[in-house]
Amino acid sequence: MTPTAAELFMPAEGTAVLENLAFDLAREASELSAQLHPVVRLGVAELVRSMNCYYSNLIEGHHTHPRDIDRALAADYSSDAHRRDLQLEARAHVEVQRIIDGRLDELPRPSAASAFTEWTHREFCRRLPESLLVVENPDTGERISVVPGQLRSRTVALGRHIAPVPEDLEPFMLRFEQAYASSRLTKTRQVIAVAAAHHRFLWIHPFLDGNGRVARLMSHAMLLEIGIGSALWSVSRGLARHSVDYKRLLMAADEPRRNDLDGRGALSESALTEFCRFFLETCLDQVRFMRELLDPTELQRRMELYVRDEESAGRLPARSYVILREALLVGEVERGRVPKLIDASERTARRVVAELVDKRLLVSRSHKAPLRLGFPIDVVERWFPRLYPAG
Repeated sequence: MTPTAAELFMPAEGTAVLENLAFDLAREASELSAQLHPVVRLGVAELVRSMNCYYSNLIEGHHTHPRDIDRALAADYSSDAHRRDLQLEARAHVEVQRIIDGRLDELPRPSAASAFTEWTHREFCRRLPESLLVVENPDTGERISVVPGQLRSRTVALGRHIAPVPEDLEPFMLRFEQAYASSRLTKTRQVIAVAAAHHRFLWIHPFLDGNGRVARLMSHAMLLEIGIGSALWSVSRGLARHSVDYKRLLMAADEPRRNDLDGRGALSESALTEFCRFFLETCLDQVRFMRELLDPTELQRRMELYVRDEESAGRLPARSYVILREALLVGEVERGRVPKLIDASERTARRVVAELVDKRLLVSRSHKAPLRLGFPIDVVERWFPRLYPAG
């Protein structure tokens, strides 16, 4: 099999519905980051990475409760072996995305390249427990080890689609990299390429296991690379919420060309276009969701309601909201400013700060460093409703 079996790698130029979506996504994504102070964005990014991990794993049928993810990031693991393995898997996902978010320029480029996808697979899988690095042949029951970062050495079937044989993987991935090299594409086509690459990567299926997670991390990196993505939103939430359509459209785009009007490649162009449309609509929906969720006025309102309730119940000291609001608006609060800020003595101010730090509503690099807003799991449902499924 040659790489022409995966053509066309991109929908035809001039596909108005995709170009309009790409334009809207580029515009609205750029507006999202401007809503929050840069320091606050860093805190929200950690929360969103955990959310991204939750939904990405959910697509794979692995349900890890947000609290278990939170505990895993603090190296607090369950005594139950299966639950602990899922915690380690979640932590692996968060750590790899954190590297992508913070050090993309240091990683293999472009993001749609064998070097990057192999790095992503290797970094994710090497953090997994051995129990999650084994796949079972459904026909023979043979258990096969997954080697981190290594292209598969076996042929695999995905429903009706039989992926390229192992000896053809390198030329397929070379063509994949060439097709989605951003330097060869206009900005609009770069955005569309993220969607198309997501499918074609899964069609090639270069690794024995872990392709779905690598594809979603690759898509995230590609969006970052072209200046559209950010750590403040995740397409995985939208894909998981519409997982039936996601998987249906992925399979439809595996199909061969339907007729002479269905593109000039071996695979259906119209089906690829429909998948790209779904993917870009999902991205746009998630950007809009996070923009609404992070609207400063509404976020302040939800924070205030939460703090008032906690103060009334005696679980937070009086005047807590003043400090938290200041941290939201200015990013960092010098400890020496707190007494004046809440009109209290230094001793009272220290007590209030200590309680807020203990509840992780404020965080700091040291006991003398400025205070920043924290986002503990306990406040997520009140401050960021619908970020996770109810309950």
